Amino acid sequence: MHARRVVIRLPNWLGDIVMSLPALAMARRGFSSANLSVALPAAFAPLFREATDAEPDAIVSIAESERGIRREAAKLRETKADVVILLTNSFGSAVVARVSGIRERWGYRHRFRAPLLTKAVARPKGRVHQAEYYRALARGLGLPAVASPARITPSARTIARGQELLQQGGIPTGMRVVGVAPGATYGFAKQWPPTRVAEVVRRLLDRGVASVLVGAAGDREAARAIESSVRTVNLIGRTTLTELIGVVAACGAFLSNDSGAMHLAAALGRPVVATFGPTDERVTAPEGDHELLTADVFCRPCMLRDCPIDHRCMKRIPPDRVADALLRRLEQGEGL
Repeated sequence: MHARRVVIRLPNWLGDIVMSLPALAMARRGFSSANLSVALPAAFAPLFREATDAEPDAIVSIAESERGIRREAAKLRETKADVVILLTNSFGSAVVARVSGIRERWGYRHRFRAPLLTKAVARPKGRVHQAEYYRALARGLGLPAVASPARITPSARTIARGQELLQQGGIPTGMRVVGVAPGATYGFAKQWPPTRVAEVVRRLLDRGVASVLVGAAGDREAARAIESSVRTVNLIGRTTLTELIGVVAACGAFLSNDSGAMHLAAALGRPVVATFGPTDERVTAPEGDHELLTADVFCRPCMLRDCPIDHRCMKRIPPDRVADALLRRLEQGEGL
């Protein structure tokens, strides 16, 4: 495709950004001779300091103070792009693209956005995985297919920093370690109970496996509940995104709820054991060979942020099932 400059507006959440990487790789291949920029929230811009299958030429970092139609439009306008591709679904993002003055504006025909776009693609019908949802848009725009899942390769410096943080936490070099992300942005209902997480951490310790808790500042309450009853390294709310990447890359396996950290771990090639309750693993599971643990209850997936009954979808996932899955994945990785 012919264009001198292309800017792609990525989603606003870490997990969605990771799941959009294959679509971004399709754009990189389709616009191989163009200057390709990505626009995304400033908090997640450091992701592109690491190697991915879709190497952008420039990063448009949108700070919280720069949110809003006119300010975001100005950021896009600065790219001098011929084409803007919207991987975001909102009507507001289409308004931003229109106000930016970029001549070609491409995206899904959704939420009355079509009149604001110059090329509007029909959304796929039925239930599709979110990564496929982004790929389908790229295909609808005529971009060449990329079938492989998202891949992130951290730099040597990032890896070294992650190992340094683990050592500072008391985990010696060479000790097996499992990463644990006990939080979830979407809502409390997505969280496997912290008491169950603590039980898994205890079982891992009994087998000589250390654990490290990772996540955003909002996950600190869950972390406190875990570390109050078992020894672990707590890095929740204490790492930059780059440091988080380094720590996760150092883990032999990763335990998570349905969260951005889960997708990050999968893209880093870590075997993931994920607990799914109210959300639909057919739509947001990590791509690749991972273990998805669910309970067979009538009410899931309900997509609710808070459970109106007894949280059975998560409470009926037993700790021994989770611990066994993690140990199995560790052993597979070690070739045992």
